[in-house]
Amino acid sequence: ENLSFALTRVLKVKDETEIETRSVEVLTAVGLEEAIDKMPSDLSGGMRKRLALARTLIVKPEIILYDEPTTGLDTITSKEISQLMLEVQKKYQTTSIIITHDISCASITANRIIILNGGVCIGEGSFDELANNKDPFIQSFFK
Repeated sequence: ENLSFALTRVLKVKDETEIETRSVEVLTAVGLEEAIDKMPSDLSGGMRKRLALARTLIVKPEIILYDEPTTGLDTITSKEISQLMLEVQKKYQTTSIIITHDISCASITANRIIILNGGVCIGEGSFDELANNKDPFIQSFFK
């Protein structure tokens, strides 16, 4: 039911078989196939992040915007979610825009990074380019 909302209300899908098929597909893609009958309140923090991604994937977006996707997660789960985001991007051919303060997440997921200070772009480049940037503010993210 949690996943079908966007299909039935936004995309107006009425075919129950299609709804079930797409729900199982996205739950499997995010590693939650065993949680199909669980209530959101019964899910861990990492599982809730995965469910949020499944809700997004079910509508087959071209672009996914992630806002602090690893906040509140332990280090291991954070890395798992970052890897999952990368896998989803490849499998579903999506563009991802990720807003994060988690340098580990950025190192796993980003092709290009933009660093903002006061709403102004002060650095742009690959992870390695920015890690080697001499600007003290930019360097503070990589220490």
